Amino acid sequence: MQYMLMCCFDEDRWTALPQAQKDAVMQDYGELIRSLMQSGQCRASVKLQPSTSSTTLREKNGKLTIIDGPYAESKELLGGYHLVECKDLDEALAIAARIPTLRVGGTIEVRPVESIAEP
Repeated sequence: MQYMLMCCFDEDRWTALPQAQKDAVMQDYGELIRSLMQSGQCRASVKLQPSTSSTTLREKNGKLTIIDGPYAESKELLGGYHLVECKDLDEALAIAARIPTLRVGGTIEVRPVESIAEP
């Protein structure tokens, strides 16, 4: 079964961290991804550019609106994701608990992936 591990964090909080601490987190991230790739569990993994580079689309009353930047109700924004292959939720949670941004205030949402059948 596949799980999406969505990594969210407060960008202002991340920016305020000392560079040495950010470097340590990113080094640990590299080690985690290498480990998941070696085990065959990593299906995809990406780090997103800052939310200021995003564009948000909404449709209201049949009219499309395009907004520069994020449109989020919270300070925590999606910073990246990992698609992992696991035997069950417990294994996915164990991997999520190893994600280094947790120790600097990050949040990880773990969600099962549902396959889309081809038409």
